[in-house]
Amino acid sequence: MITQHQFSLSAKRRGCHLVTHEILENLPHPLPQTGLLNLFVQHTSCALSINENADPDVRTDMSKILDHLVKENEPYYDHVFEGADDMPAHAKSSLFGVSITIPITNGRLNLGTWQGIYLCEFRDYGGSRRIVATIYE
Repeated sequence: MITQHQFSLSAKRRGCHLVTHEILENLPHPLPQTGLLNLFVQHTSCALSINENADPDVRTDMSKILDHLVKENEPYYDHVFEGADDMPAHAKSSLFGVSITIPITNGRLNLGTWQGIYLCEFRDYGGSRRIVATIYE
């Protein structure tokens, strides 16, 4: 059986944000005993990722790394109408991706001990982000 649910994550400032609990609050309960959860963000200037959930320095370091790799105001950018942070946000979104899949085991997301779900917001003011959650049982 396949079910699908849509919801929005609250607006976040630019950076990598741990959203595991916000995601879980928006999923139906109970989850199936065994299955897969696919999360898809319906935007082109943010991304979803799985990374360390324990040390908040990982989130700030990830943001610094991405800002170093993909800089604003590069002279070769043509897409500049929406602001200096927009084209770099599209590039970062493509590098990370807009979906993740997580196994469901014993009715719970089967994340590793130190793993959490990140929303990586690449715009200064991205607004709320729409998520499509598809559960495969």
